Amino acid sequence: MYITITPHKIEGNYAQSASDFVAYLEKENEGKPLDKHEHFFNHYGEEITSAEVIKEIDGNTAKLKKTEPKFYSITINPSKRELEQLQNHSVDLKAYTRELMKDYAEAFNREINGQKITVDDIKYYAKIEYERTYKGTDQQIQENQPYATKILQLKHDIRAIQEGKLVGSIKEIQSKINRLEKEAPHQQNGKRIVRGMPKEGAQSHIHVIVSRKDSSNSVSLSPGSKHKASEVTMHNKSVKRGFDRDSFFAASEKTFDRIFQYKRNYVETYKARKTLLKNPKLYFTVLSGLPTNEKAMAYKMLAKSGVPIMSIPTNKVQLTLKAIKKIKQGLNRAIQSSSIGI
Repeated sequence: MYITITPHKIEGNYAQSASDFVAYLEKENEGKPLDKHEHFFNHYGEEITSAEVIKEIDGNTAKLKKTEPKFYSITINPSKRELEQLQNHSVDLKAYTRELMKDYAEAFNREINGQKITVDDIKYYAKIEYERTYKGTDQQIQENQPYATKILQLKHDIRAIQEGKLVGSIKEIQSKINRLEKEAPHQQNGKRIVRGMPKEGAQSHIHVIVSRKDSSNSVSLSPGSKHKASEVTMHNKSVKRGFDRDSFFAASEKTFDRIFQYKRNYVETYKARKTLLKNPKLYFTVLSGLPTNEKAMAYKMLAKSGVPIMSIPTNKVQLTLKAIKKIKQGLNRAIQSSSIGI
């Protein structure tokens, strides 16, 4: 599970309206009949229109400055292995999102009128998407890039020949292009993987638009707070503040495991990812000490995500800074592409 929480920005500034983001989330509905459209949902209902989402989010920004986020985007990316555990992506992911937003509310160290914040205080709208496309940051695109660059130059040469600016054989150049297309290391259905190409396989994920203000439009709730849990004095009153991201991320995977009876491997856990970032030696020590079956599954998952198994250190001598850096790069790509981890 890979989850991100970000304030929505446009060209470096905080978006003053949710309209552009909502329009972006409507992209999978384009060209489909109305009865096939995927609608927004929240904790209390479904088939919520984009117009209602914009109205509710934009109208819930009392006393917020232009320099403050008006809403946040939460992206929930289950891994392929997690998706395989689901019976019905639409039904199950909606159920999971509603439980996840309870975890989100629980992660706030805030009170409203003396009461701990609950999901009823959170104004949010969510939508499931079923497709993903390749981006420039994907490993497949980056490793195909040298071939893409050569192919582009050859296509420019063909155009120059057609315009009389260059002398050469278009047939020979096209033959070189065809060869490079086949030699590119990453292919999908017999074609070179390029930016914008839809990824094959199950790609279901969820986008959540959550208002910065609570549902009463009176209290500011920022998941971007640098404070996990603290108290400050404001207007001679003690006020709790903070949002515990670690708690939220850890709870999100426990909630998934509980709902869908999912057996999570060590390498999929949020705890493992944090350990890898802060203490790589401990990460590989734990990995090598897993029970045989769990370790075999962990290695299998790492291999599928693109991490070369032969490069995984099995003792302290092999655990060099160079090895750690190489494997961390591979794991980070796997995590961000939702192959493993959170």
